[in-house]
Amino acid sequence: MGGCGFRGSCRVGAVLLFSAWVALAALSRLLRPVPNGCVMTYMYPTYIPIADAPRNVSSDRYGLFLYHEGWKQIDFAKHIRGLRGVPVLFIPGNGGSYKQVRSLAAESFRAYQNGPLEPNFYREASSIVSGNEVKDFSIPSRYGRMLDWFAVDLEGEHSAMDGRILEEHTEYVVYAIHRILDQYKESDLERSKGGAQSSRYLPSSVILVGHSMGGFVARAALVHPNLRRSSVETILTLSSPHQYPPIALQPSLGHFFSHVNDEWRKGYKTAVSQSSPKLSNVVVVSVSGGIHDYQIRSRLASLDGIVPSTHGFMVGSSSMKNVWLSMEHQSILWCNQLAAQVAHTLLSIIDPVNGQPFLSTQKRLFVFTKMLQSALPQSLSSMTHIPGSLSSNLPASDNREAGEVQQKDSLSCPPSTEWASDGLEKDLYIQSNSVTVLAMDGRRRWLDVKKLGSNGRGHFVFVTNLAPCSGVRIHLWPEKHHSPVQDGVPASKKVVEVTSKMVQIPAGPAPKQVEPGSQTEQPPPSAFLLVRPEEMNGFSFITISVAPRPTISGRPPPAASMAVGQFFNPEEGASTLSVGRIIRSSFAPEEIFLSEDHPLALNLSFSASLGLLPVTLSLKTAGCGIKNAGDQMEAERNNLCKLRCFPPVALAWDSVSGLHIIPNIYSETVVVDSSPAFWDSPEGTDRTAVMILADPHCSYKVTARASLSAAASRFFLLYSSEILGFMVAIMFFGLMRQSSAWECDSSVPSILSAIESNLGLPKPFMFLCFMPTLLFLAFLFFTTEQKPPVGTFLLVTMICYIIANGFIILLILSSKLFLYVFAILHVSIKRRWQSWGDGVQSSFLRQLFTFSLSLQSLKIMQMLKNSPNIIVAIATLPLVCLVHPAIGLGLLLLSHTFHAHSNLCSFLAASFRSITQKKDLYKSKMGDNPVLVSKNKSDGFEQLLPMDDSPTAPKSFTDSQLELFDCRHGIMILHLLATLMFAPSLVAWLQRIGMGQNFPWFIDSAICVGVILHGLFGSQPNVSCCISFKLPGRRGREVGLSFLYLLAGYYSFISSVALAPYRALYAMAIIGYIRFASRVIERRKGDLSSRRSRKHSHRH
Repeated sequence: MGGCGFRGSCRVGAVLLFSAWVALAALSRLLRPVPNGCVMTYMYPTYIPIADAPRNVSSDRYGLFLYHEGWKQIDFAKHIRGLRGVPVLFIPGNGGSYKQVRSLAAESFRAYQNGPLEPNFYREASSIVSGNEVKDFSIPSRYGRMLDWFAVDLEGEHSAMDGRILEEHTEYVVYAIHRILDQYKESDLERSKGGAQSSRYLPSSVILVGHSMGGFVARAALVHPNLRRSSVETILTLSSPHQYPPIALQPSLGHFFSHVNDEWRKGYKTAVSQSSPKLSNVVVVSVSGGIHDYQIRSRLASLDGIVPSTHGFMVGSSSMKNVWLSMEHQSILWCNQLAAQVAHTLLSIIDPVNGQPFLSTQKRLFVFTKMLQSALPQSLSSMTHIPGSLSSNLPASDNREAGEVQQKDSLSCPPSTEWASDGLEKDLYIQSNSVTVLAMDGRRRWLDVKKLGSNGRGHFVFVTNLAPCSGVRIHLWPEKHHSPVQDGVPASKKVVEVTSKMVQIPAGPAPKQVEPGSQTEQPPPSAFLLVRPEEMNGFSFITISVAPRPTISGRPPPAASMAVGQFFNPEEGASTLSVGRIIRSSFAPEEIFLSEDHPLALNLSFSASLGLLPVTLSLKTAGCGIKNAGDQMEAERNNLCKLRCFPPVALAWDSVSGLHIIPNIYSETVVVDSSPAFWDSPEGTDRTAVMILADPHCSYKVTARASLSAAASRFFLLYSSEILGFMVAIMFFGLMRQSSAWECDSSVPSILSAIESNLGLPKPFMFLCFMPTLLFLAFLFFTTEQKPPVGTFLLVTMICYIIANGFIILLILSSKLFLYVFAILHVSIKRRWQSWGDGVQSSFLRQLFTFSLSLQSLKIMQMLKNSPNIIVAIATLPLVCLVHPAIGLGLLLLSHTFHAHSNLCSFLAASFRSITQKKDLYKSKMGDNPVLVSKNKSDGFEQLLPMDDSPTAPKSFTDSQLELFDCRHGIMILHLLATLMFAPSLVAWLQRIGMGQNFPWFIDSAICVGVILHGLFGSQPNVSCCISFKLPGRRGREVGLSFLYLLAGYYSFISSVALAPYRALYAMAIIGYIRFASRVIERRKGDLSSRRSRKHSHRH
């Protein structure tokens, strides 16, 4: 028994240490400053209040403003009368301000003044939409009308913490949309009264832009019953949660999210059966912040299962064109790179004909795709070493790309960028499978496809920092000619240009030229081209034509130019790292040596997701064809190699968050914002593909090391809500073991001992962790199409369960220490008080003590003392129903603390008395007077506790009080977790004091009433549950409380795995209602006197 206890203590210690390490490592990593490459946005803001129309309930508290950019003072009324643009409404997020609109609005003003972005000839992302509407459609070359930015002032309320606040924000946004559209009509009417011509095209819809919870409010407004039809057709959200609440703790908040998402799913499903569905013309685009956004992960910002791909998509800021940065939650609002791209995108969806957003859903989605998404994932989709999840997340129209290479018009450079063809005497003929360009020399390089592309090296890859068309052009030749322009030549013999298949990638910082004409380091590549074997089928040559130096749009050429091309075999540069190798790399780094003339594209396939287990990649230059001199330093050799080889680039792909590009990667921790091991994780999230573009002229030593601290922080971010739900389930399992011991007439263990027993291997752990997980997986396989990877899912769930046990153990030990310290102080002070009160000089204190005893003897005081549940019920139930649930639960928690403190004080006092009696017995044996000692020592204790520790008592008073403390302590911890789940909502409620309050949601109040009933009637296990059920052919069987706790634990466990930890409160409330019903039934039957008692019963 002692060995078992020692093993159990070792398990508890190991679990506690592991959980503490995960928590500390995660906090130390998350508290580090986040790297930020954003440029600050500057503006001259003016906020013009919009007068309210006849007000609704919520508009008394909130406000609506119009933004104006400019430093000059303006007449507000005149400016409002002159409204002619396209209305855009900004909705701030949790705790946000309406003034956060300033960056987007200022960049929109500058974008409209300066015109569209300068065109480039990189390949653009293919849109999933198809049809006649977008067949010949292109993005407008001029902006038809400016954007009028409005913003709602929501008083900085914390909408992410309370469902009631979120609903009120939705109602006001609906009002603001109507008010904006009405304001345009009023302004046009006033202008017409002044003699101006009435506008032909007044806005009929408002573009909604929401940040954080404001993005979800925008979607909630669209399914609000009071919203006018077609008043919103375009929504852009910035780092907004769509799948689940970021803090899924309050039942009403989770219910509101589920309701809105269900309405959106119904809105698109009805498009098949109805002629004019509600959401058929709505386009939604979600922008996520990526790995540096700790509040809203990409998985929460995803639109999968809510908005079909024909009406919207999610794009990460790290893979967005002209942005290429991951950013934290607030910086996504002021990051100039993103603000400028968003501004140009919104201006591009405006039809130049009527000055309003395109009515066609396909055209708007086409513009969003072209302006925001990168074509790089589509360019890599055909490579065999890329996981299948890559191609499954690409637009369907890209599948036709194989034949697209034959369409010359779609890939050729425009005539304005062409330069004079060079003669063959200036051509270079490359004999090796690699080609390098170090200067803009105006020459054309010929590569023989059949010769150089043999031996399996059928893929051609090309990286450069030269702009396509104006700096470099690439052609496929069926045979050698003087000029690529040939009229009257059959299609089978025509030269095909593939320059516009080049994909833009973010370039790192360019090297600085020390002095004019001096040699510089190789610049980082800014473009990538991959030509597949099937695209080169039928062609004999591929040429790389470099423009002469003076012909780059009249601008000064770059300080250094580079281009490297290579025929390669993808399998030669492929390497797979298993989960075991990745974990071992945290102690012994994995090393891969790339010799010279290695494949330009190195493909690393990680069997574990880098979103869960980040890896630090280090590329160290080992050589570059330069002979090592005896006295040559390593740093000097590296500097020489940088003059010859371009900086390597890493491209990491994740099926959820998209593309992550790391330029100039010499030593960097590669992290993707993936979400593996969730029940609804898409295929491919449990692994990550990384492509490294490294110069084949240099040899490299690639080192991969798993970062455990980064893994701990990612684990904490991804699974914190799941861990919290598991903590509630663990408490249910602990109470189950306590109740089972009571029902079996055994000694009731402490809650810590119960949890220690539940961690036992193999049966308890298998029954309480693996069994509910397997039940959940079986439910998924039979009811849904989601098939998460079983191995990863089980492993992550088990780790979450262990960490939750560690947190619960830490909470139990901390609360127990707190209670013991105060109980010891209480007993010590009371003993000294009584010993002091026995003195003659303390007559006043004796009178005070006598007066307090007389008060306690009053009838009303006796009634309150004998019925403490009535007091708690009267105090808590009105609070949870009329004020706030957390306040009522807080009072219930204080009641538990008081009763646990009383039981513990009685236990300690009885223990002290027992020790005193043993001392008296010892002194009597040594010759002292036992009668005198007993008389002097026991008088004080008789007023502290009843003297029922007789030899004939079934159970000692000391043991009974400790049992009651253990039971009350477990209930107290469970209800502490319930109170903490409503704590964020309480913070939001306290912020609104004095601003007008509404009653709590019914679902929150009803659940908290059940929790309070559970605290009143379930805090002592001496009352059985008399609800019975009958099985067919068997007698009725009584349902014990332990069985209810087991079911509640299973339900809480499964709810946590389903990312709805707030549903654990449902189980807690149901047990409370069952206990209350059983007590009522017992009283009606008059069975209270015959209630089942334990064989070792005692007085409490």
